[in-house]
Amino acid sequence: MKSYSYILFILLFVFASCSHQTEITSPDGSLFVSFRLTDAGAPEYAVALDGETVIDWSALGLKCAEQDMTANFVLQGSDSRFHQETWETVWGEEREITDTYKEMVVHLRHSSGAEMDITFRAFNDGFAFRYSFSEQELKSLTITEEASEYRFTAEHQVWSIPWRTEYYEGLWTKAPLSAIDTVCSPVTIELQNGGYAFVHEASLRDYPAQNLYYADGALRTYLTPWLDEHAHIMPDKAYKNVPFPSPWRMVILTRTLPELVASRIMLNLNPPCRIDDTSWIKPMKFMGIWWGMHIKTMTWEAGPKHGATTANMERYLRFAKEHGIDAVLAEGWNLGWEDWKHFDFTTPYPDWDMDYLSKLAGELGVQIVGHNETGGNAADYECNLDSIYRYHAAHGIHAIKTGYVSPIVRTVNGLQFNKGQAGVRHYRKVIETAAKYHICIDNHEPVMPTGLQRTWPNLMTQEGVRGQEWNAWSVDGGNPCEHVTVLPFTRILAGPVDFTPGVFHFENPVIPTTRVHSTLMNQLGLFVCFYSPLQMACDLPEHYMEHADAFRFIEQVPCDWEHSLLVDGKIGDFCIFARQGRATDDWYIGGITDEQPREAVVPLSMLDQGKKYSLTLYRDGDDADWLTRPYAYNIEKGEVTCSDTLRIRMAAGGGFAAAILPKN
Repeated sequence: MKSYSYILFILLFVFASCSHQTEITSPDGSLFVSFRLTDAGAPEYAVALDGETVIDWSALGLKCAEQDMTANFVLQGSDSRFHQETWETVWGEEREITDTYKEMVVHLRHSSGAEMDITFRAFNDGFAFRYSFSEQELKSLTITEEASEYRFTAEHQVWSIPWRTEYYEGLWTKAPLSAIDTVCSPVTIELQNGGYAFVHEASLRDYPAQNLYYADGALRTYLTPWLDEHAHIMPDKAYKNVPFPSPWRMVILTRTLPELVASRIMLNLNPPCRIDDTSWIKPMKFMGIWWGMHIKTMTWEAGPKHGATTANMERYLRFAKEHGIDAVLAEGWNLGWEDWKHFDFTTPYPDWDMDYLSKLAGELGVQIVGHNETGGNAADYECNLDSIYRYHAAHGIHAIKTGYVSPIVRTVNGLQFNKGQAGVRHYRKVIETAAKYHICIDNHEPVMPTGLQRTWPNLMTQEGVRGQEWNAWSVDGGNPCEHVTVLPFTRILAGPVDFTPGVFHFENPVIPTTRVHSTLMNQLGLFVCFYSPLQMACDLPEHYMEHADAFRFIEQVPCDWEHSLLVDGKIGDFCIFARQGRATDDWYIGGITDEQPREAVVPLSMLDQGKKYSLTLYRDGDDADWLTRPYAYNIEKGEVTCSDTLRIRMAAGGGFAAAILPKN
């Protein structure tokens, strides 16, 4: 069958009824991307991997109010080049990233006279393309539809969430490709031949986020639309001044799941860092006055149970200092929580002494993470960014968690989807303005990440996920065990995630029908399996002291890495990650499983030969179970080398964590 598919692809290449065709291969020759114009002048592309057609001839182009740019093109010529470089991240899952690809730019001229280029890049682990318009007589475009499609050649299985899922906070489900409705980008695809694909976008700037739907045998693009003054969906998707490039349309194609997780195509498709001095951008772990509000023991607004008081914050700051936690978040410190009509980001409640707390934090060497919840009023926030960030910087606050809790946000362009063009513009302005004041951003209710952190590394992490908070109050009982075993292969492939792991006390008497669906060791494993350079240990200090010996792993594990790898995993079942601390020889391993207990097998071949390491293993107890005995665990110590293999039982809803440090 493979040989037949390859012959068919070549025949299509040689004998296709089109006037112009060109192609490129990946640097290793395994991936083949072909472009053609049909007799009608319609641009199309096709992709083969290892001699097998993966994506058959698929449409390209843009439909605009001014003219339809999906046909009536002629090929003016094409250029190609080879690129290879290695660049260093400011922070990340890897210190160094290699960027190697072959590029082909096809120059098209439309019957209207408009000129459009399509750039293709072929990597060893996938491909990407984008549209661009150079300076020309055409000065602007109103894009009403993007014709980009992916005509996969088989009925694969797709992991996705619906496109109108508020804040992307949904449970990812698997369905046949032909059965999906309109879904968010990205999607993760399990190919029939055992390989994997990840369809997403990169370098999203001043353009609506893409969504995807299936029709007429192809996965097609649906751009997030503009809304009119009545918040009704308009046909217009993007208003663009010429010249401009579109975001990259990106497909990772790999034979194995570890290769999928290791791909860095999305980061490589973004421009290099725009911040000259990045020394102030520091990955860190933080705690926060936060979980208490979700379990209803504290409130955001002032009152008898107010969480963000001077006394409570001082308690958190001193606890963080004692246990080596870098920073403390406080939500509900500022005016506005009582009615959500107008948040004041420079005026504290009377029971919050900002001057005293910022001075204390400086003396302790613990940072304060600010919190700016807009209630969806992005326009008000945007108009006051300079004064807000100036206030925070003056109080030594150089990390801010932003929030946009509203299904439709109020932008400077009126009510709009947060992932529409207006929302994308707003988030970009926030990031760039924050950089001027040396402020890092943890963006909640975001647009889906697309690798912008390479260009603006002060965008350190984002939510965009059904996170830990759902385990405190969700009417469906909380996140099922499977949820956390899906995210590393779906949402987290798009970028760092503020999931807020680290709950140590699972029962909530205020909402007894909801609880955390995991063992305590599963919560430790999340600190390795879920990547975020701003990593929150979300529970209360007193809950951590109930299991102080297990909390030691949270104190120790870093959140910035030299190298990362997926040891083993299966989407929706389990995952095991190993990561090396940046600029160290220390390794940390974490594993999590769904509702099925299983044995984790972890070869330690990633360790240096000839070295001995001390092992501290945090594992589920023999009788542990997420529902009946979530707190049963053992801590074991030993010595290991690169020739050893760990075999660790993970309980139902369980997991493990390990710290492996070189011996002197």
